[in-house]
This record gives sequence, C-alpha cells and structure tokens, in this order.
Amino acid sequence: MTDRLVYWAYALGWGVLKHLPEPVARWLFDRLADYAWRRRGPRVRQLEANLRRVRPGLHEAALRRLSRAGMRSYLRYWMESFRLPVWSRARIARDVRVDGFENLREVLESGRGAVIALPHMGNWDLAGTWVAQLGYPFTTVAERLKPERLFDRFVAFREGQGMEVLALTGGGVNVIGTLARRLREGKLVCLVGDRDLSEAGIEVSFFGEPTRMPAGPAALCQRTGAALLPVTLWYDGPVMRGIIHPEVPVPQEGDRKARTLAMTQAMADVWQRGISEHPQDWHMLQKFWLADLPARDTARPEPAAGAAAEPAAGASGA
Repeated sequence: MTDRLVYWAYALGWGVLKHLPEPVARWLFDRLADYAWRRRGPRVRQLEANLRRVRPGLHEAALRRLSRAGMRSYLRYWMESFRLPVWSRARIARDVRVDGFENLREVLESGRGAVIALPHMGNWDLAGTWVAQLGYPFTTVAERLKPERLFDRFVAFREGQGMEVLALTGGGVNVIGTLARRLREGKLVCLVGDRDLSEAGIEVSFFGEPTRMPAGPAALCQRTGAALLPVTLWYDGPVMRGIIHPEVPVPQEGDRKARTLAMTQAMADVWQRGISEHPQDWHMLQKFWLADLPARDTARPEPAAGAAAEPAAGASGA
C-alpha cells in the first residue's frame, strides 16, 4: 500500500468512524478482524507463532480460536482509538477500571517522577487518555511514521487527549534529555517497552526464550530517581481493565548495566504474568523472540536511555 493510501485509510478512520453508531462500528471491525484471520496472512501467522510461546500446550484448533480473539482485540483497539476523540469524560471513566492506582498517586504526590511502562496490551491510547483526565498529563515518545502527515495526525490526536508527544527521531528535540527533565520535575512519563525498535536492547528471558527489550525505562529511572511502574491492560467485556503494579526497585548491587538488566527483567516478568492471563489482548503481530529474528552483532554498544522506548500511545500499533 502506498504512503498516500495509508494516510487516507487512517484519515477515513478518524473522519468517518466516530460518526457511526457504536454497535455498527463494533460489528464492522469484528468482521474486518475475522476476514484478516481467515486469510491467515503473514501478520496473523506471526501472531499465532507468538501465541504458541505464551500457550505452548494448545492444540491447533484452540490456537486458531485464540488468534481469532487476538485479531478482534487488536481491531477493537483501532476502532476505539478512531472514536476516542468523541468519547465523553464520563464514558472514559465508566469504561476503564484500573487497580493499583495508589502506586502511581503515592509516587507523584511525594514529588518523585514516575515511568509507566507497558506492553502492547489492550488500548494504550485509552489508558493514556484516562490517566490524563484524572489530572496526570504525561510525556511519551512516538516512532516517526511515513508519510509525515500521518505522523502529524497521530501526534495531533494524542496531544488532543492530553499527552506531550516527542518524536523518537528527526524532531530537533533531545528526547532523552527532555524525558529526564520531566522526571526530575516530578512528572509522569509513559512508554510502551516490550518491542526493541533500536535492535540494540537488553536481552531478557520471556516465556522461557531470549528476546530484547529497550533499556530506556530502567535507565531513565536510575538516572533521575523516578519510580518504574509496570502496567498490564486487558479487555473484560465492554470494560478495559488494568493494573499499575508496584515499583520495580533499583538493585543495591552491581554496576549500571547490571542494575538496568535486573530491572528490565523484573519488568518483563510482570508483563509475562499479565500476558499469560490475557494472551488474546497482547497485540504482538511482529517477530519478537530472537529465534525468529535475523542474527545480530552482539558486540554493539548499549543504547542510550530511552532511545528504544515506544510511545504509550504506540504508533507501532499501526
């Protein structure tokens, strides 16, 4: 699909879907999800390969049912995000239920900054809007998309929901410095951190196999004294549920690299438990584990803090 067609496909979503009756929009996106699932293209096959790691004991028919639910969850994310600009504050408050919010509130009220780190679960745009409407605006990082005007639309959409969005590249802003400054000011940063966009993340064990995750969330917390709070999200009928888990502490021993690895692994362990309980709501349609990826140079330097972090309103979901 050309950049022009991609742009107009998203523009159609934002411009038209918010005017449809919600039952019609849900029906339409369920049908689109089922169509993609039946075609079993590369992204659906990759989703199933990832789900095999999460639920290794499933027979083929059960795996196919799980991948169908996964595609419906993924298309639900897009349907909700396209309609989110016209949702009322009351609607968002009604349809989001988050446990452990006291973990975030206590950190911010103490004057410390906080990094909320989450995987591609549920609807991170909706979660971000919910947090901002509670009076906790935040800063996030977005992967630059093509065409440029599509990226601009994503940024405008998320800024309209109360988010400060920094372009990962090409924005003329020191992303790491800005994130660190926000955290030192006692503010909130939200990062989607399960995918390693830089191809130079930290190797962790996830469902018993090695993968790489960005060093950014853990490194930023060490650098600024902010709290690292993992989050998991999932759908429960018409409601999106979530948990803000307790802070991942900075280890007392080891050098900076060892502490970053330990914190990133602890964060991954929290996400693993959440994904294991709600695998259909983990929207990972890309190659993820090292065994599925091309061989890389293992001698490359450690990435800068946050350099590989994805946005809480993950543009990578596109």
